[in-house]
Amino acid sequence: MAEQAAPIRVGVIGALGRMGATVVSAVQEQPDLQLVAQIDQGDDLSALLDSKAQVIVDFTTPDVVMPTLKFAIENGIHCVIGTTGFDAERLRELTQWCAKSPSTGVLVAPNFGIAAILMMKMAQMAAPHFESVEIVELHHPKKVDAPSGTAIRTAEMIGLARHDVEMPDATVDAHDGARGARVAGIPIHSLRISGLVAHQEVIFGGEGETLTIRHDSLSRESFMPGVVLGIREVGKHPGLTVGLDTFLGL
Repeated sequence: MAEQAAPIRVGVIGALGRMGATVVSAVQEQPDLQLVAQIDQGDDLSALLDSKAQVIVDFTTPDVVMPTLKFAIENGIHCVIGTTGFDAERLRELTQWCAKSPSTGVLVAPNFGIAAILMMKMAQMAAPHFESVEIVELHHPKKVDAPSGTAIRTAEMIGLARHDVEMPDATVDAHDGARGARVAGIPIHSLRISGLVAHQEVIFGGEGETLTIRHDSLSRESFMPGVVLGIREVGKHPGLTVGLDTFLGL
């Protein structure tokens, strides 16, 4: 009988936060994963080395995630990152760090919801077939960034599929922000409303018809299957991977 593989040793960064605590519970429920470190604000990252963590999961904030990533990559610890705020400059910096540790895998995922990833992929597929498209993303008011990482990633995917097609828009007089932020030429409108978790609509329009693709995350647990998949797969994909869709075969 084949010998059973040892569990993957996981450290959670931001373990006392809302998402971090949910990740801790999800890791503890998986027989092939072992929670070996829980790190929060002010804790020493050397605990990752002491615990021999193989993978970290980071759901913190954009202002603290980069030093954690640098430490992990330099020490050959794979990274699964749900923290948002990764612009092109940060991704370039990550790529440079990964080049110095070529066996280390880093996953930066704007969204870990399987349905959210399918929503983004479907939006990309629909994009070339409609002249108009806008994104509305809705989140709880404690979210610190706007637009959301999911909305930014969706707009980038749509922009690539549309090849920067100019959309019809006769607006010449508008208050600042009324037409949303533009990413890859796509307007994104951000709502922050108590009672919400994470939601997004992509609205397409053509002559005489519209298509709305909507995703709703009703609890933080909805992201955990994607997080667990990321933990299991990141070590098999050295270098930087942006988006969980790669691990889903999309």
